[in-house]
Amino acid sequence: MSRAGFVAIIGAPNAGKSTLVNALVGEKVSIVTHKVQTTRFQIRGIAMMEDAQLVLVDTPGIFKAKDTDRLGKSMVHAAWTGVDDADAIVHMVDAPAFHRQQNGEGSSQDRLAMDDTDRVTEGLKLREREKTFLALNKIDELGRDQLLGLIAHFDAKGIYEQVFLISALNRDGVADLGKALIEAVPEGPYLYPPDQAADIPSRLMAAEITREKLFLRLHDELPYASTVETEKWTKQKNGDIRIDQVIYVRRPSQKPIVLGKGGQTIKDIGAKSRYEMQDWLGCKVHLFLFVKVREKWVDDPARYIQSGLEFDV
Repeated sequence: MSRAGFVAIIGAPNAGKSTLVNALVGEKVSIVTHKVQTTRFQIRGIAMMEDAQLVLVDTPGIFKAKDTDRLGKSMVHAAWTGVDDADAIVHMVDAPAFHRQQNGEGSSQDRLAMDDTDRVTEGLKLREREKTFLALNKIDELGRDQLLGLIAHFDAKGIYEQVFLISALNRDGVADLGKALIEAVPEGPYLYPPDQAADIPSRLMAAEITREKLFLRLHDELPYASTVETEKWTKQKNGDIRIDQVIYVRRPSQKPIVLGKGGQTIKDIGAKSRYEMQDWLGCKVHLFLFVKVREKWVDDPARYIQSGLEFDV
């Protein structure tokens, strides 16, 4: 008998959730950058393991969103919705950041990571869900005694069925976690075709690829609140695909940052995006990028609907 079910991957921003989803699926389905809160909506990666299909719900990082932060509140709501709808839950923790903060050695970013991790733990306590697993990530950066201390700390919460020590980037411990998840999902038929790696519309995936390249290139210069939208997707007679995308920024001063001197920055972003799209789609891609200023795109309901986010939460 086959098994199939939904597994929510949750945690503080930058805990490594998307990296874990990609590792379990065996290919890239979620974008990964150094920016916090890179994942903005639920992305479902589909992992085939033994006779089981794990639908891995990569959720936005859970953090304390300000009352005025409509996008942030929608993202956090999407994350908890993923938890409530799942057959099993994996809470990912950036183990080195949590350890540093515990020992008074952390940065301001570590402090936020610890606070957000505690926020996730408290949310899980309220839900009292079975089949909740803890994944301490980036274990290659800590020693044995340090890891034992973290295990004891989280064991005392009384909410985790099992603790896994992993490095999602190096894939250490990922297979063991996958085996536990196989047992955690119910018996039943597959929910998706076995050869499907993700449940995300092609237009949205293409936009995510460009957004990743945008953030990787302009990590320090470009504010978080920028987005990419696929406006046109045209299949040409020769089998090529033309993709027209708009990069939206919120300030006129940000537009020349994205364009770069002589348009060099946007050319570089476009080249890297096009290369990855061609690898993903298996055909030649003609990518056209435009930059527009839209100061209040985060208050446009249409931007939320196309990503599966709720506008008013």
